This record gives sequence, structure tokens and C-alpha cells, in this order.
Amino acid sequence: MGALIEAARKPEFSAQISLVLSDNPDAPGLAVAREAGVVTGAIDFRSLPGKEEFEAALHTQLVATGVELVCLAGFMRILSRNFVDRWRGRILNIHPSLLPELRGLRTHERALAESREEHGCTVHYVTAELDAGPIVTQARIPIFPRDDAEALAKRVLFEEHRIYPQALDVVARALRAHGAPGM
Repeated sequence: MGALIEAARKPEFSAQISLVLSDNPDAPGLAVAREAGVVTGAIDFRSLPGKEEFEAALHTQLVATGVELVCLAGFMRILSRNFVDRWRGRILNIHPSLLPELRGLRTHERALAESREEHGCTVHYVTAELDAGPIVTQARIPIFPRDDAEALAKRVLFEEHRIYPQALDVVARALRAHGAPGM
């Protein structure tokens, strides 16, 4: 999220970060966003009866703020088909693997356990199927014999911070020119 905010400060960048919204009122990213001058909000999922109510509140807040494109960053909830369909072609996510391989959690540990030679990250459109939406871009890194999960995670995070802003810029330009791309 910080990398997206920083990129959006550049005059040539095609997206504006208009809201940072969290499902956790204590999320550290909210303070980072406020410090950067970005409007923040929180919808505490624990205060609502269920997923449907949470997603309705999320949708209402996004629409009220005029959000056109949602970028998930550290959002660890699986969105329902209904929510994803309402925002079809307008939700991006960053995943720490080279999709379609290693969907889900603990990707760094799994890459090492499988003795893979490379790892990386993927920016993709969110669909109802977990980590299965169309790919916008990927970054590949080698896995070194000395790597552990922590070292690998740090190198992947560096690439995430590099490619997510690039992907957002491309998608925002396409959205502006042609409507929801990629779907």
C-alpha cells in the first residue's frame, strides 16, 4: 500500500489513491496512509453479523468515496462471488508466488520445500476463484541455496513494491480509456 501511495504522488501516474480502507481498525497501514494525507476508513468485520453485511458496508464505502479501482494489499479475506462480480475487472491483488502456481498461503515455505529454482510475485485481477484471476504482471527471482523463507520473503516483497505500482498505472490507464480491462 505504501508503494502505491508513493507512486501515485508522481504527476504522470494515472491513478489517485483516494481511500485506504481496512477490515481492522488497528491496521498499521491506516496510520501510514493518514500520515501520507490519504483518507482512511475501517469496517471492523468483527462488529458485523457476517460476511454479507461486511461486504455490503465495504461496497457502500467504496461507492461513497468514488472509488473506481480496488487494490488489495495485505487484505487476507476471501471476497464472495457476489462482491467480486459487482467489482468485476476493477479489483487487483498482489500474490507472493508465480501464479497459477502456489495459490493460497505460505508460498515462500512451499517454494523452498518443493526445491523450486525460482519464485516471485504476481499482480492479478480478483475473481471468485482464489488467486486465479487473469494475470497483469509478474516478477521472477531466483531461489538461492542459502535462502530461507524470511530471506525469500524479503526479496519477493521488494519485487511486489516494484511491480504493483507499475500494474496499477497500466490498469488505471486502460480503465480510463476503455472501461474495466482484462476480463
